[in-house]
Amino acid sequence: MKTFPAKNPKAEYFSSIADRWDKWKSRNSYYHKNLERLLQFLIEPHSSVLEVGSATGDLLNAVCPASGVGIDYSKEMVDLAAKKYPNLRFLEMDAEKISLRKKFDYVVMSDLIGHLNDIQKCLTDVRSVMHARSRLIITYYNFLWEPIVVLAEKLRLKTLQPRQNWINTHDLNNLLELSDFEIIRAGQRLLLPKNIPIISWVLNKYIAQLPFIKKLCVVRFVVARPRLVEKDAKQYSVSVVIPTRNEQGNIEQAVVRIPKMGKSTELIFVEGHSTDKTLDEIKRSIKKYGKKRRLRFAVQKGKGKADAVREGFRMASGDILMILDGDLTVAPEELPKFYDAIATNRGEFINGSRLVYPMEKQAMRFLNIIGNKFFSLMFTYILEQRFKDTLCGTKVLFKSDYERIVRNRHYFGEFDPFGDYDLIFGASKLNLKIIEIPIRYHERVYGETNISRFRHGTLLLKMCLFALQKLKFH
Repeated sequence: MKTFPAKNPKAEYFSSIADRWDKWKSRNSYYHKNLERLLQFLIEPHSSVLEVGSATGDLLNAVCPASGVGIDYSKEMVDLAAKKYPNLRFLEMDAEKISLRKKFDYVVMSDLIGHLNDIQKCLTDVRSVMHARSRLIITYYNFLWEPIVVLAEKLRLKTLQPRQNWINTHDLNNLLELSDFEIIRAGQRLLLPKNIPIISWVLNKYIAQLPFIKKLCVVRFVVARPRLVEKDAKQYSVSVVIPTRNEQGNIEQAVVRIPKMGKSTELIFVEGHSTDKTLDEIKRSIKKYGKKRRLRFAVQKGKGKADAVREGFRMASGDILMILDGDLTVAPEELPKFYDAIATNRGEFINGSRLVYPMEKQAMRFLNIIGNKFFSLMFTYILEQRFKDTLCGTKVLFKSDYERIVRNRHYFGEFDPFGDYDLIFGASKLNLKIIEIPIRYHERVYGETNISRFRHGTLLLKMCLFALQKLKFH
């Protein structure tokens, strides 16, 4: 069906070069293959994907969608794409007059916004094919490269294209804001869009991600989500997982002080081979309060906090999963703040931040504070969003998102004995909206810390370097 005017100059132009499009692309295969790898990184496999401006369908096919639809206003492009990829669906349709009933997990606009007559209209229309958890991915080229692009066209190194919109990052951010989107992440790629053996690899994999230099990259991308903040928190069930090792004196306090949240709240203690009577205290508290509260426990089979948290999450029946460290240095009374933030869709991964309010004197040692600030800077660089406190144990996410992190855990592997980084990296890889909630950090009232500053600090540094490779230099 035709949804654009009979004489659309840009549609007519792209139709006229459709039979030569793949030939032109092959001359710049390094650039296009790099775009495909970027989208493969950003899109969860086997999702439903709509590509707006799909041309001959190569990019849509590359992300391996479970359900893939491409739209383009060139009938010739659509016909070629349908022949190349019969497993996908391609429709002749104007990007500014989208008329689809289906909602997609991802909507992709790659090298498209420069050709749109009304970018805001397109962004507004796109919301009709997105659900609350959908992601919009936009790639566009850096206009600092405009003179080189024009020269390449004159030298017939790339296909000649109609004059494009002059849009920079600020312009796009503003248009997304006007269209009720909020940005999850943004980044750059490709300092050298041609393949020169070794040189291109070094420049594009490492040098291109350095501060200041990255502003020169040819490709820019944005991942955004629809802004759908609920005024009133929805009612979800909650599971609070409490890893405990040598926390005998904190068990009953946790039971008494953790507020009831949502439509139901269960507490799951995971005991980690304590040398005191923590397990006996858990059983005693369950017997004492079991009629008033839903209380469960497990003894972990492995070692470490990550193993304990995973055991608790496996047992959990709640829609929302919360972690509260058994030392209660984060007050249980803070948890409703986390519930409200996730239930009203202000965020999808809620992380506590201990580095805003003043701490009690012995709550965190000086070297620990320095270490936390260092890792904060590292994470801000790696994840390309502000991250103040990476090691706060209080983290909240939907169970459905945790299950997605588990399914994609193979990308990072089993690298984190604490569990904090595993969850943060996993949430970032899935483009979840991460927000931090400032909390007050209290001094322990029972027991001693299980953290070794130097041994565990060295391990955390190794994990940061690992994350650089998997998230930044991918």
